[in-house]
Amino acid sequence: MFNGLHYNSISTVLKDTFGRRIVKLSVDGHFTCPNRDGNTGLGGCSFCSSLGSGEFTANAAEPLSITAQLQSQAEHLSSKWGDDCRYIAYFQAFTNTYAPKEKLRALYDEALSFPGVVGLAIATRPDCLPDEVLDLLDEYNKKTYLWLELGLQTSNEKTAKDFGRGYENAVFEKAMHELSTRGIKTVVHMILGLPGDTKADMLKTASYINSFNPFGLKIHMLNILKDSRLGKLYLKEANNPSSQAVALLSKEEYVNLVCDIIELMSPSITIHRLTGDGAAQNLLAPLWVKNKHAVLNDIQKEFSRRGTWQGQKLL
Repeated sequence: MFNGLHYNSISTVLKDTFGRRIVKLSVDGHFTCPNRDGNTGLGGCSFCSSLGSGEFTANAAEPLSITAQLQSQAEHLSSKWGDDCRYIAYFQAFTNTYAPKEKLRALYDEALSFPGVVGLAIATRPDCLPDEVLDLLDEYNKKTYLWLELGLQTSNEKTAKDFGRGYENAVFEKAMHELSTRGIKTVVHMILGLPGDTKADMLKTASYINSFNPFGLKIHMLNILKDSRLGKLYLKEANNPSSQAVALLSKEEYVNLVCDIIELMSPSITIHRLTGDGAAQNLLAPLWVKNKHAVLNDIQKEFSRRGTWQGQKLL
């Protein structure tokens, strides 16, 4: 089932679609975020680093053009994947629809003009999709392989307010409707272990996401990063053992939760991430996320032990 896995991996779907390996190349389009510039908040979400999830772009150290970033990453990955692969240009850092329409068009066109790029993945916020941007995305959806990534993280409105998400679920719901109406694929992000979220809350978030039947899902453990507001709180708590505001999941708890969540997902939903980690030099905790292969192997083993698969609990 699912090409030897227990879930519908995006890598398999892309290979079946294009007939070869597809690799994502992360780029930084020099955007900011309404949750940083004062529009909806300052400083970003409590878990967000100063790079706005762009730690692994080629642009983390200095401002480079989209072309230069793609070239750098393609050269870096060529020894690993070879020359036969094709690329998805992944606009990852900050909010990648938060700019005038013509600026967006110029950046997206530059990415698509790079040799071997066959599509775009655009990370953004549901409150940064005005009609003119939706119309622009509709144009690209008709001429290339496109998906949009939305950081829901949790459906628990109190938890979202506490970490400073800056929008209510109704905004996410409207964005999902507008994108679905235009036939634009969506990938929804959720974070496990957010302060205030119980296991029941996380499973409820999974069911909530499934109800929209998105193209894809990304799951990862809450990462505590040094230069985030949550990181500063974590370091403060390290000197006060009685304080438990930031209680992290163990690897075993995380693995079991991931399997529980995937069992609740429609088999048609592509799984883009089951674990992830921040840049090693910036990661405070949990340190077990650094060994991605071990986490992925444990997830596969747990599915095998259970004898379950994606969508099994929907049958």
